[in-house]
Amino acid sequence: MHRSAYEQMELCIKEYLPVEGPASGRGAYRVVDLGSRISGKQTRTHRALLARHPIDYFGVDVQDGPNVDAVMTKPYRIPARSNSADVVLSGQAFEHIPFFWASMLEIARILKPGGHAFITAPSRGHVHDAQDCWRYYPDGFRALAAHSRLELVEAYTDFPPQKGIWHDYRAIDRKAAYWGDSVGVFRKPRRYPRLTMFVVRESAVWWANRVGGVDGVPLPRPVDGRDRCGRPTPVPEPASESAPVPASESASAPDSVPAPASAPGTAPESMAG
Repeated sequence: MHRSAYEQMELCIKEYLPVEGPASGRGAYRVVDLGSRISGKQTRTHRALLARHPIDYFGVDVQDGPNVDAVMTKPYRIPARSNSADVVLSGQAFEHIPFFWASMLEIARILKPGGHAFITAPSRGHVHDAQDCWRYYPDGFRALAAHSRLELVEAYTDFPPQKGIWHDYRAIDRKAAYWGDSVGVFRKPRRYPRLTMFVVRESAVWWANRVGGVDGVPLPRPVDGRDRCGRPTPVPEPASESAPVPASESASAPDSVPAPASAPGTAPESMAG
């Protein structure tokens, strides 16, 4: 995960998780990390952010690897008991999850009443995997709260610099943050509509697991003049037909680029960004 996302998760932990442990005095936080796998040269983990806390950490991902305690055999079913987690973390994974609303319903299922979910996801940044589906704003987290019936405690987006009401995208540089993050903090209410949400969740999760992801829908061939629109790898064209790439597009990206990642429905990579 890139540094700013790591720091945003660190702020959530400092704000909402006392180092002394749960207020109930149960001793340790049960923490589920959705998309916990690290790959390549990545070194940052949410587990490290919790080093001073009493925790029972459980890292889950769609693929096995470092920092994974359990592999999700179904991409939209978290292998944890209902009402068992004090905290659910998910950092830089939700942009890779095709049907993220199903994942959010699963997060709501495993949270204890009063438990928190901390979610960070990009609000901007280039396509960084073969499957990179979404960017998030605060209203997106409001929609997730409405759908899952969780309380939205905090919603924040690191927007670009502004000129009046307009975003000044040209002003984005290393200092102004090439990557932007959105942060959502959710809490499960003490009186959660368990039966209603059981019906909503089980149908949504069943269908999401049945479909799996986007692999069954091939990317259409781009129309003339839009061959580079939103594609991680442009479709090759004969040299004689290829248009020159503007210098502004061919410039290298800043260093703070997350390692490749993937999500439910894709086998080769992890969920985490």
